[in-house]
Amino acid sequence: MLKDFRFVIFENALYVADGIVVDGLFFHQNSAQKMQTATKAAATHTIGANHFLRGANMPIGMREIAKLAGVSSATVSRVISGSSLVRKETAQRIQKIIKDLNFVPNTSAAHLKSGKSQIYGIIIPDLTNPFFTELVKIFEELLMENDQELLVANTDSHSTRMQRSVRRMLLRRVDGVALLTSEHEAASLESLMQNRIPVVTTDHYRTACGMSDIIIDFAEGMAQMVAHLKSLGHRQIGFIGGTLGLATSRVRRESFLDAVVKQGLSSRGGWIVQGDFRINGGSAAMSQILSQAQIPTAIMCANDLTAIGALRTAHEKGLRIPDDLSIAGCDDIEMSDVVYPPLTTLRISRREYAHMLFEALQKAGEDLTRPGQQFHLPLQLVVRKSTGPAPASDRRHTGQ
Repeated sequence: MLKDFRFVIFENALYVADGIVVDGLFFHQNSAQKMQTATKAAATHTIGANHFLRGANMPIGMREIAKLAGVSSATVSRVISGSSLVRKETAQRIQKIIKDLNFVPNTSAAHLKSGKSQIYGIIIPDLTNPFFTELVKIFEELLMENDQELLVANTDSHSTRMQRSVRRMLLRRVDGVALLTSEHEAASLESLMQNRIPVVTTDHYRTACGMSDIIIDFAEGMAQMVAHLKSLGHRQIGFIGGTLGLATSRVRRESFLDAVVKQGLSSRGGWIVQGDFRINGGSAAMSQILSQAQIPTAIMCANDLTAIGALRTAHEKGLRIPDDLSIAGCDDIEMSDVVYPPLTTLRISRREYAHMLFEALQKAGEDLTRPGQQFHLPLQLVVRKSTGPAPASDRRHTGQ
């Protein structure tokens, strides 16, 4: 008789188009009293979600959960939201049904009501840079612990992609944006602020209501690294910088030069070369330095990827690291400890960074009229095997 019905089986309960069969008894949907009895009976049994027949065309929502539990949809909603107003036994019954059916609540309506999407955005300049992927991973873990989600956008250091990334954040109505790109545009920031979206920037050196800034202390970090190299006997130090035109490139370069001057050391124009924060850029810049008639005894790099590229070229030229030349980086990405030789670097704690981003956005979201904060992120010297005592005499490169 049931062959013409669309049906779903949950172990002891068979749901058909016109009613429900529980333990062999059929209850018609028109009989409200019998239906309520049946649904309560079904709820007392273990519901086998694996027996759900997708072909039954029976979507599961809070209304269906409520029917199975013999309660109102409002009660199910309270249980999902963690309300303490529902009796323990009832809440446990509803939670079991939700678990057995693998039911995932649609939170869109709740988000619309609260005005919060529970989504944070993060805009980064280079997704291929391990520093940013490691940071995004930790930031996402932190958000998940707080029942929030993450929307990631990568600009690849292009202004047009920056504009598109900001538009994505606006369309998704994110609760805040961590803007880690160095190529800040006033229009992008204004667009976010006008839409009352909290923002946290890095090395922007400016705060406002709803906008905080994290300053990475490159000045102190470079001072530590140059002092370390000086203690090893180095007096002539070169530098491979970042992408031309970026604020963070300028800050790192100026911090290095300032540290060299304060330590009473020297450098020269041919030893200060532009890179692009990537391995190939570091490799090309190292070739340029090694083409000089006289080369420095140590080279500081704007980041670890640049230093890894510099190491590669030095090896290809037959230089022994650190016997002939010391090389140091900045960031302390995971790769820095596995290259040969392991890289001396400046550690920027991604965990501390992520917590600052989260704290800044959370506080700004509580009150957009509150002035933004300025955070300071320290750098830590990590000494490994790529730096060593300076050679006894100045090294000269002949290209042979």
